[in-house]
Amino acid sequence: MAEYLLYFNQQWVGDHSEEWFRSRAPLAMGVVDEMKAAGVYVFAGGLEEDAPVYGVDPTGGEVLVTDGPFVETKEWLGGFAVVDVPDDETATMWAGKISEACGWPHEVRRFSPHPVIE
Repeated sequence: MAEYLLYFNQQWVGDHSEEWFRSRAPLAMGVVDEMKAAGVYVFAGGLEEDAPVYGVDPTGGEVLVTDGPFVETKEWLGGFAVVDVPDDETATMWAGKISEACGWPHEVRRFSPHPVIE
């Protein structure tokens, strides 16, 4: 089994009414429940768009924690799920289900295997 990240950038969501978003929540939670029932669910969640964001930089000799400035970017992570499945085909199947439920695109990335520490 391998762990996969199913994720979307906030900019992929698009402009929708509050009612539209409320209508998608039960669909997305249904897929999460389906993941749990299938035994592939590790974690899922959406990130708060207006919550504090911190930068942590160890490159100056000390760990510096700031609340900005940040590198200019046009996209940022909006939410994700982690699933533990046997292969790429199964990961993309789950990504298709959650993407359809949410109503916006997702990408799929496999995590590197955990290092063996002896």
